[in-house]
Amino acid sequence: MFTIILFALVVILCLVEVFVNFNENARTIKKIPGFKDVFFFGNSTTVFGLDSIGLFKLGRECAKQFNGIFRFYSLSIASVHVFNPNDAEIVMSTMKHHEKSIVYKFFKPWLHDGLLVSKGSKWQERRKILTSAFHFNILRKYFLTIEENSQKLVNVMGEISGESVDIVPILSEYTLNSISESAMGVELDNDPMYSGLTYKNAVYETIKIFLHRFIRIYLYPDFLFNLSPSGIRQVRYLSTIHTFIRNVINKRKQNFQNNEIESDSLADSDQYVYKKKTRAAMLDLLISAEKEGLIDEDGILEEVNTFMFEGHDTTAAGLTFCLMTLAENQDVQEKIYQELQSIFNGREDVTLEDFTMMNYLDRCIKESMRLYPPVPFISRTLSETVKLSNYTVPVGTMCHIHIYDIHRQESLFKNAEKFDPDRFLPENSVGRHPYSYVPFSAGPRNCIGQKFAMMEMKSALSALVKKYKLLPVTTSKDLEFTADLVLRNSKPIYLKFIKR
Repeated sequence: MFTIILFALVVILCLVEVFVNFNENARTIKKIPGFKDVFFFGNSTTVFGLDSIGLFKLGRECAKQFNGIFRFYSLSIASVHVFNPNDAEIVMSTMKHHEKSIVYKFFKPWLHDGLLVSKGSKWQERRKILTSAFHFNILRKYFLTIEENSQKLVNVMGEISGESVDIVPILSEYTLNSISESAMGVELDNDPMYSGLTYKNAVYETIKIFLHRFIRIYLYPDFLFNLSPSGIRQVRYLSTIHTFIRNVINKRKQNFQNNEIESDSLADSDQYVYKKKTRAAMLDLLISAEKEGLIDEDGILEEVNTFMFEGHDTTAAGLTFCLMTLAENQDVQEKIYQELQSIFNGREDVTLEDFTMMNYLDRCIKESMRLYPPVPFISRTLSETVKLSNYTVPVGTMCHIHIYDIHRQESLFKNAEKFDPDRFLPENSVGRHPYSYVPFSAGPRNCIGQKFAMMEMKSALSALVKKYKLLPVTTSKDLEFTADLVLRNSKPIYLKFIKR
């Protein structure tokens, strides 16, 4: 009996091997360089036993081993990994391949069909509505909120001046507060009954659960994940998040009804007129769009949730690695300080126009995001068969674009591992491939909030460098990244802030 069962099992495995690993798509995919195939399992044995650190390291080893592209194939799951600007341009530059891959499905319970994960006409309609939220005149209205939070950040560092401090949670707090006040008009720390603090904790815990699931392939099926302890906790945290934001939306709508906030028609103007002293918020634009029938209440919830996630986690990562890099490069830090001295000349107040004069700081931020892109890779589903690096890639294949490796290619950036802000001088950028530097993605699905993020980073960095000298504790040699949608170090990142 046992022999019959064993024989039947072998036959089944062989049939699966034939139908899954030798169909036309599989044969096409396997012409692309990649790992050695193992019977039945394909390439999946390559990642067996790897933790999130090992998974990140494997990607970097592949970037050295293969020439711009490699493939992964197992049990009909096909993906190509590209890390050259020509292939990145083919995938990112048009609307043909704008659909995000299966990796982003993990965000569905939280973000539903928000701008990050939506596709087709819905994405286009939402993008058109939300573009107005980042018009220059609207960014001016967010400026005061960001500057206030930057001063709070300076004060926090003042309380621990001279000590070795983990900057990751502090910067995450700063960016979450800033985006909350800009997106929703809510100060989380001052929210009555501490529901804002409860919401903040739920956001942090939900992101941890996403990371936990991301590196565990057996949790990818929704059925298994929903039954797991992490899936059960996620339901509880998301209930807190959605309830809080619905309450904020309803409260903001009451302000509209009470004429505390008045907006012009979106068709006529991007500007808002505030009858009373109140914070500008992206939420106001969405409520106005709802009045015009362009979006419903669920749509508002989706987009506010999307910007709360995208707008705080990625910017916090960008600030973290930029501060660490400036602490390591004292000569660069001193040039920034001198630039700030020449701009402010003893003046304490800050204007939005001051940021336009921070040319050297701007180059430092860009160079930091080259070495440490906050979003190290993006993933799309190919909507039609394409040629990438002269290989045919079938329709439906996932395409992972590794921004981290594109940014560190020696053929694109000489001495690529070196921190050199002058790479971004205008004369040194001539002739550079337009898709060789894409920290905010590129093409139609580029980051809609990149101007907001740059304003926030300039605000925080200039405020800190004016008041403190940054000293390194954790250095670039100590970094050990984890596989995630946002670039994260596996351990805390410590710096010292010395009052000037």
